[in-house]
Amino acid sequence: MGTLETRKDEAAGKGARGPLDKVLSVFADTHAGEGTSALLLTFSVFFLLVSYYLIKTAREPLILASGAEIKSYASVGQTLLLLPTTYFYGVLSHRVGRIKLITIVTLIFVSNLFLFFALNLLGVPIGLAFYLWAGVFNMLSVAQFWSFAADVYTEEQGKRLFAILGIGSTVGAVAGSGIAALLIHPVGVYGMMIAAALFLLASLGLTIIVHRRETKRGAEKGSPDGEKEAENVEKPLGAEGGFALIRADRYLLLIAVLAFTLNCVKTNGEYILDRSLLEHVKTLLPGHADAHAFSQAYIGEFKAQYFLYVNTATVILQTFVVSRLIKHLGVRFALFVSPVLLFVGYSASVLFPVLGLIYAVKITENTLDYSLGNTSRQALWLLTSRDEKYKAKSVIDATIVRAGDALTAGITFVGVTLHFATVHFIITNVVLIVAWGFGMLLLAREHKQREAAHGKKPEHATA
Repeated sequence: MGTLETRKDEAAGKGARGPLDKVLSVFADTHAGEGTSALLLTFSVFFLLVSYYLIKTAREPLILASGAEIKSYASVGQTLLLLPTTYFYGVLSHRVGRIKLITIVTLIFVSNLFLFFALNLLGVPIGLAFYLWAGVFNMLSVAQFWSFAADVYTEEQGKRLFAILGIGSTVGAVAGSGIAALLIHPVGVYGMMIAAALFLLASLGLTIIVHRRETKRGAEKGSPDGEKEAENVEKPLGAEGGFALIRADRYLLLIAVLAFTLNCVKTNGEYILDRSLLEHVKTLLPGHADAHAFSQAYIGEFKAQYFLYVNTATVILQTFVVSRLIKHLGVRFALFVSPVLLFVGYSASVLFPVLGLIYAVKITENTLDYSLGNTSRQALWLLTSRDEKYKAKSVIDATIVRAGDALTAGITFVGVTLHFATVHFIITNVVLIVAWGFGMLLLAREHKQREAAHGKKPEHATA
């Protein structure tokens, strides 16, 4: 459908919005007929994130029973395991259409949860295996959902509606943590696996409904483009793998650089906060007090408050700010907000490396990442092909991101070996943020060119 025709349809849609469309327009600019699918997808990602946090909570006591060192080494194992996983994901996508791909992968994850439950009944130790599996599930399942969302929506729709889906993701994370806290005592770790499987099935069911609904709407447009699109969604993807797609496309390569660098900054920032917190606790230890008990209580209270602030600020920002900011200033502008603010924050922390300032910077970092950052990064995929959405995205969101964890572990090891002070790790983050910003400049340029190639009106945000 041409750009002029699209704008006419959008204008007509705005004047014929139903009650649900009007309610959702409080959070984002929702056009006629878009509300139902947007709400279904919002609940789909909500159920997915609840499942995600149930699994994330269950894995911790299982792996820590083997020791903290095993958990650290297992993170590298997750990175290695994701390499063949994303390869076979690409092979499967070449054989089946999008909804069959999503269904098969989700049902495999569900069956795995029941298998782990059964192995426990047989007395088989599963701690390490479950931790490795959870790392694959956490990365691939979320990436797959956003691939589907980017496939369902046009670029113009995604810019408006992804913010609503982001609300479901954000609230799902909060709800998942709360449900896990409620379930851990009555049903235990293994009972939460079954609960996670049920939430995962609920998410899949809603995804299938949206697929059928949007495919039918495309076929009912009555235009050759609509009928062709309805047929294409059922076709398998091409033979080219995710890594090959990334290597061949500068835009995808820069998205991979963004994901890698961003995760390095974030993970290193968590280490800086934890290190500063431990140093601070030592200065507060009362005389003749039990050091272990005091530290455990203080750190637990500190982290609880930290997560509360981040989750609360994220929900507020995602609900009332993200959609409007992207709509009026564009995706490219939104992508630059985090690196600019974090450069200022970490630079100030170099001069004043105190816990209070680092604490504030990390709350800002995580809040922006979980809301504005996540929504704008997902919007980058609206300008990609279906093959790129599923294959390249699964590689970037899983393997490339985990590679960032591995590099950060290496930075920590080298820093500790060389007896770095906390300020040296902060300087490292400033350097990483500069690299992040430079990569963002290149990515913004590619995004602008690709937007023009798709016949879209350029965003007024400069980049």
